[in-house]
Amino acid sequence: MPLRPLTLLVTLLHVYIGLRLLPALASLTGAWPLLLAALLLSAATMPLPFIGARTGARRPALAHGWKWLGLLSMGWFSSIFVLTLVRDAGLLLAWALALVGGGSIDRAGAQSWSAAAVALLATLVTLIGFFNARRTASVVRVDVPIRDLPAGLEGFTIAQLSDIHVGPTIRRGYIQRIVDAVNRLGADMVAITGDLVDGTVSELREHVAPLAGLRARHGTFVVTGNHEYYAGAHAWIDELRRLGLRVLLNEHVVLQTRNVRGAQTEEEVLDSALVVAGVTDYTAAHFDAAHASDPQGALDNAPPLVRTRLLLAHQPRSAPAAAEAGYQLQLSGHTHGGQFFPWNLFVPLQQPFTAGLHRLREMWVYTSRGTGYWGPPKRFGAPSEITLLRLVPEQP
Repeated sequence: MPLRPLTLLVTLLHVYIGLRLLPALASLTGAWPLLLAALLLSAATMPLPFIGARTGARRPALAHGWKWLGLLSMGWFSSIFVLTLVRDAGLLLAWALALVGGGSIDRAGAQSWSAAAVALLATLVTLIGFFNARRTASVVRVDVPIRDLPAGLEGFTIAQLSDIHVGPTIRRGYIQRIVDAVNRLGADMVAITGDLVDGTVSELREHVAPLAGLRARHGTFVVTGNHEYYAGAHAWIDELRRLGLRVLLNEHVVLQTRNVRGAQTEEEVLDSALVVAGVTDYTAAHFDAAHASDPQGALDNAPPLVRTRLLLAHQPRSAPAAAEAGYQLQLSGHTHGGQFFPWNLFVPLQQPFTAGLHRLREMWVYTSRGTGYWGPPKRFGAPSEITLLRLVPEQP
């Protein structure tokens, strides 16, 4: 949507909130100008990230500050708008029930106290959400039971990062904390399942650089997400490879594990190996036809004796094709677990899984809630995560 219509829409929505809350709040407390000031600040600053994107080349420090203000406002506005709608629906329902039941309600009191509750709750949720978003993601440990898992792969660990979204508010220090946390895990491999960046290589090269310090026995593997294509995927693929990360574009590698016990033949060695495949984003063909996502093609020429196959795919929507291709496990992200209410309610409309470990036929799918966040620095009810997955034998 062009900037002017978007600004007009945002302004009108703020007017709606003001008309619904301010008169009711004024009858309860003299503090109502605080809400008025907050609404004015929000309406004025929400368009600033888009203005900043246009003027950032001339005044980058000012543009960066604009983006912070606008994104913070977006987070607060999202909550107060949804809560205002919920309040209006609740008041209407209470009035209807009273009308049907022949009773009465204190409409003025209900309107006043509910207006105060909306303003306070929206602010509280935004503050908590900001803390949750800005802290270093916690480690979530997940055991994945694999049928007929070779002995050499028992206990194999994968540190998964996803949806970091390096950009306006996620910078070098944030990334360095993630790298330090991952390195303390001592994982066998690191998987970055897309949406690493929200900006061009020239803008963000310095802030992504700490990823070169990731340490794992078999290295770090990356697949593209939809945001890489918004930001210039080809340039980012080159940059990530320059940092020493392995970008998998509908291809695979075969990892020889450290726990091959007494293997004497090539068959025994391959049986305890792991195929790690990676596909481009589910929507990549819209940006580059040559990057069309292909879980089956990612296995081309894979040794048939390697029975255990892992797929890195940004979107859970890749899972049906992956299950058909014969993978045992798919690691995905994209959903952010909804990031904050009420957006978690809409994820199932597009994706088969929102978060966590799920089974699709004979394949497991793990969907990360994401290690960073997108847009507003806000997470509520969907905490960020660094996932440590461990392969274990499936119990009969």
